[in-house]
Amino acid sequence: MEKSREIFGNQISEKTIRKAEKTKKKHMKKFGDDSKINYRLSAEDNKVIGPFLNIKNIVISEDGEKIHKEKAVIVGNIRMGFGHYRISMAIASAANAMGYIPYWFDLNSYKETTGGKVIDSLNSLYSMGSRWSQKYPLFNKLYWEPLNSEGFRKLTYNAMDQKVSELMTPVYREISKDIPFIATHVWPSQAAIHAGMKKVVNVIPDNWPMALHLSEGAIHTVQTPSSFLGYKTLRGMEGNKVLKAMPKEDIYEVGHYIDHELVSNIDLDCGARLKRIKNKTAKRVLITVGGAGAQKKFFVGIIKKLIPLVKENKVVLYLNVGDHENVWNELKADLPELSQLANEHFNNWKETYEFAEQALNEEIEGIHVFYDKDIFAAVYGTNLLMRSSDILITKPSELAFYPVPKLMMKRVGGHEAYGAIRAAEVGDGTIECDTVENTLQMLDLMIFEDEILTMFNNNIIKANKLGIYNGAYRAVELATKGRISQY
Repeated sequence: MEKSREIFGNQISEKTIRKAEKTKKKHMKKFGDDSKINYRLSAEDNKVIGPFLNIKNIVISEDGEKIHKEKAVIVGNIRMGFGHYRISMAIASAANAMGYIPYWFDLNSYKETTGGKVIDSLNSLYSMGSRWSQKYPLFNKLYWEPLNSEGFRKLTYNAMDQKVSELMTPVYREISKDIPFIATHVWPSQAAIHAGMKKVVNVIPDNWPMALHLSEGAIHTVQTPSSFLGYKTLRGMEGNKVLKAMPKEDIYEVGHYIDHELVSNIDLDCGARLKRIKNKTAKRVLITVGGAGAQKKFFVGIIKKLIPLVKENKVVLYLNVGDHENVWNELKADLPELSQLANEHFNNWKETYEFAEQALNEEIEGIHVFYDKDIFAAVYGTNLLMRSSDILITKPSELAFYPVPKLMMKRVGGHEAYGAIRAAEVGDGTIECDTVENTLQMLDLMIFEDEILTMFNNNIIKANKLGIYNGAYRAVELATKGRISQY
């Protein structure tokens, strides 16, 4: 069955199908048609996170090493912000810990392909929308929030994406169809199915069910029970109509997608946090700044509040601006004192991971800013710093599911609201603080009172015993064995 015409037995209108076909032709006219090209693929070591996770990059080249078919797990992804990359790293980490070789397959990195050009174009539009949503409240209220919460929810949106993802298949041609393929964005999953891959797992990131994330033919995984029920029934994906449900073997609730390095050290790291609370030592606050810089007002307000506390050695600040040096320059312009106090760890991966190791075992102080032009270092730096952090300040996106006490800032896009709800229910993060004032109030409570952080750390330890953070391992099991050993 052609994927745009029927989704889990639910018929799509001819009008939507015609629109989908027209959109595909429009992309082909703009970006070309490479359907007859046979891209030669090989593997090369990932120099940044390869030493940690044994990851190898799949590249368009004949000069690298061959893919190890017997031990390979391919992690299909795109770079769209940091979220999908971070989840990919969690899957790769779990695969490595389980004895497999994780191969990094980033559709957005293959710039010469039609699919890569399409993804680049759509990614740019999404990033622009994220920025505008924070800059223009009316745009956010009337367009961006409804698009992210309801527009992407519709089955018709999935039908459109299925047709466009057909353009991304040529680069799959050389890959053995039996290699386990785990996608952390729906486009690599849909393209893998179109290309005839047989062991595809579609790792769904969001806690709000949206048809955007459907990839019929793949095994779908979700992180929470509420997300499972929403996807299972395709709830709200065609208004109030009751749709045919997803088959039993097509969807699993597996838990949160977390790196092995973080999961295996949960008790140790939470114990260190509880000890710092008891000893009244400086709280380590980690702030991650997204590339769109969409929430600059929040970051400026938070950092302004923390600077005096850093001077009094009541707080240590980690600030990761990822691979966006312009964001750091803007923050310095708004807060001139910041540049005078900051210890810059820039484009020095060795220095970053050595600092992260030091922070696990020694007392530290001051403000430490991290920037790296390499995307892998930019993303994975946060993972390294998380272990020694007492408070992670983030929007409720993929980081909402991580086993570290979290202060949730205002969302960017309506779907993210449900990440904060999940964290608050598990008890390892705050409710969403949707104004700067709410955020600063919560930060005060977390720094100067022991109750919230103590509760969060104890809840993380409890949740870990229940397997709530084992989603990455279970996704790998589904891809490699077709089942979960303990479920």
